[in-house]
Amino acid sequence: MTEAAGSRSVARRPLAFSALRGVVQPPVALPPRLPRNARIRMDGLDLLAALPEAAFPAAFLDPQYRGVLDHLSYGNEDSARAKRRTALPQMTDEIPDFVRGIDRVLMPSGHLFLWVDKFHLCTGVADWLAGASLDIVDMITWDKERIGLGYRSRRQSEHLLVLQKPPRKAKGVWQVHDIRDVWREPVKRGGGGVHPKPVGLQKALVEAVTNPGDTVVDPAAGSFSVLEACRAAGRDFIGCDVNG
Repeated sequence: MTEAAGSRSVARRPLAFSALRGVVQPPVALPPRLPRNARIRMDGLDLLAALPEAAFPAAFLDPQYRGVLDHLSYGNEDSARAKRRTALPQMTDEIPDFVRGIDRVLMPSGHLFLWVDKFHLCTGVADWLAGASLDIVDMITWDKERIGLGYRSRRQSEHLLVLQKPPRKAKGVWQVHDIRDVWREPVKRGGGGVHPKPVGLQKALVEAVTNPGDTVVDPAAGSFSVLEACRAAGRDFIGCDVNG
């Protein structure tokens, strides 16, 4: 009924979210040795140390660790992909350093998207976050549409923790509201990485928490899928990997 029909007007509650982003990345000058939108070969901690403080709206981190393989001992180390994976430098003990470095370079209300597998999701990542101001504000499960190994259930997913730097808020910061917390996207074949991540999901997240032309950080880029996502979203990228 309308007021003209005699109904009593009811005040609407304000929306909890907004499609507009009210935060702006400050101008960022980078050293000449750190070009944007390039595949830089260097240690990620060195990259983070060279970046200005409180300057970036978003970062991704896909740690290289062996939690599942070491604890479950599947015995699949003979495959070509597994050999490449186990040959990578393990950064388990350095993950807190990466998180603190990202915390330093994120601007207020900036986001870190942190990839974790089922093992680390169950055992917890509190040690990784020690000394950082970041809090977990959401989680997205990636359905890879491909069944993996498992003594009991067969693994078909990975998990992306969404962390935010204070002030923690969504309205005026997160501007895309059709991202499902279970995201189906097939594993990309032939991407050149040993653990490729979904470009489509990462593109959607980049668009959610940045403006066109903003710069996204990835200090452990692997197959540089975040670079691909940034190109598709019209954002800049600064990132590196020890393997280039």
